[in-house]
Amino acid sequence: MNERDSEQVARMFVQNGYTLTTSESEADVILMNSCSIREQAEQKALGKMGLVSSQLQQHRPHVVYGMMGCMAQSKKEELFKEIPRLDLVIGTQKYHRVFEYVDSIVRQRQEHRMDNLQSAFSGSHVIDVAEEVDSQNYIKDHLNPGERSTAFVSIMQGCQMKCAYCIVPYTRGEERCRPIADVVDEVKMLVDAGVKEVTLLGQIVNRYGREFPLVDGKGGFVQLLEAVHEIDGLKRIRFVSPHPIGFRQDLVQAFTYLPKLCSHIHFPMQSGSDRILKLMRRPYKNEAYMELCVQMRQARPDLAITTDIIVGFPGETEEDYLETRKAVEEIQFDNAFIFRYSPRRGTPAAAMDNQIPEEVKEARNQDLLEVVNKIAVRKNAELVGTVQEVLLEGPSKTNAARLAGRTSQNKPVMVEAGCEHIGEIRPIRIDESTGFTLYGSLC
Repeated sequence: MNERDSEQVARMFVQNGYTLTTSESEADVILMNSCSIREQAEQKALGKMGLVSSQLQQHRPHVVYGMMGCMAQSKKEELFKEIPRLDLVIGTQKYHRVFEYVDSIVRQRQEHRMDNLQSAFSGSHVIDVAEEVDSQNYIKDHLNPGERSTAFVSIMQGCQMKCAYCIVPYTRGEERCRPIADVVDEVKMLVDAGVKEVTLLGQIVNRYGREFPLVDGKGGFVQLLEAVHEIDGLKRIRFVSPHPIGFRQDLVQAFTYLPKLCSHIHFPMQSGSDRILKLMRRPYKNEAYMELCVQMRQARPDLAITTDIIVGFPGETEEDYLETRKAVEEIQFDNAFIFRYSPRRGTPAAAMDNQIPEEVKEARNQDLLEVVNKIAVRKNAELVGTVQEVLLEGPSKTNAARLAGRTSQNKPVMVEAGCEHIGEIRPIRIDESTGFTLYGSLC
């Protein structure tokens, strides 16, 4: 989601005459889109922006620095104290305002550069973290895809669920959905530019259009999937991330009749313990979650399921943790993101008793990671000798002679093939697995 929001901001600058650079030492404007979901993410953002601004201060004193996103929304004015050279703090509903704020400061500094640069700094701080009606409708523009064959499409913003550990509802605001027609128009534009696969983004994506009237028993999200599926030239559809609450049978059934839907779902479980799920304010039981996994695999037998899991949530006993471990072994996830619980300021969980020691969190994290990795390595090894349909997305980052792609199950594949095949979906014979990456050749 941050990647998509960042592209929207970049598009506005390019559209107005600025040029993107990969080198911080060449930049006149440096913006960071921040995340607050874990403390480590905040510390990385603060450290990076602080380091860059101090390194460039002597040689490029005119550079404009801005912090956007969830940490900006959460910390607000505090960021100006933590990063002395910071010029802008822009919240999650104001991405469409970033360019006008930055460009105004840039022009002010250009006018003073030959005169008195220091006077250009005075009063230049900008902070805008206010809510804005219809802000979800402004994340709709893209940079020229070029040879890129995949794209993210934001279909909604915000979240209502207020899980006890999560800061997102406080930084992203309430759920707000875009009209189906607008999303379809955006995807058509991307397909016309050469995109073959889109990923539909929402904080809880299957709650999209929950207020829409049912059509033939289908809710708003499935109505959107069907509309996007009809677009000529689009080959694949992904979405991320659904929540077990509100996961209707119409979505399960969509996997039986929408072939463009990829055979992969990222489905956050968070815990296998009903007691911990209740403390987390995740209003479902583990049995219901596991039953949904069974139903989805029945609807699409080759479906890969990945998940998110938190270990060390306040009050988690060894028995609670072992229930999570057991659920992982039963479901046999293709992969999982495992996180040690990280207290977030202002969330209910941060004030709970029985906070778990870091060494216990780390031990559980490593133990569960070992279980997940063994399953993932085995599942990938079973693909050696098979033929998989792979979207060849572009050159490998480590070997220019190879193309990197992904199967419908979202498994990374490196293929010995030339750049003329970028953007194609080709049958690939899987020759080798290194555990987490597959290697193959054109059939």
